[in-house]
Amino acid sequence: MTEEDRSIFSRIIDREIPARIVAETETLIAFHDVAPQAPVHVLVVPKTATFSTVAELAAADPGLLAEMVNMAQSVANDLAHGDYRLVFNSGASAGQTVFHVHAHVLAGALEEGTLAG
Repeated sequence: MTEEDRSIFSRIIDREIPARIVAETETLIAFHDVAPQAPVHVLVVPKTATFSTVAELAAADPGLLAEMVNMAQSVANDLAHGDYRLVFNSGASAGQTVFHVHAHVLAGALEEGTLAG
């Protein structure tokens, strides 16, 4: 993978770009979205850039997908009394702009507009 091919998430994982990290394990990282669309808007991202979409991840590593859901719940427990929406955008026309699978953990009133990411 060339330097140009690395996603912003890979750069955050490698600590090249700062982020407000709220949780981290050996396989996942969770951090606040820089353009929040709800009072709580955290991204849960695998540390591997192997998968572009949630469908790819589910087919190849359902255990890692389950870890993502568990981390989303943990983040919601810590930041939003356990209530949240979990959103995966898959494909450019669905609003995905970073092609490194990630989940949006949203809590509180959503702002107008679409979820990009």
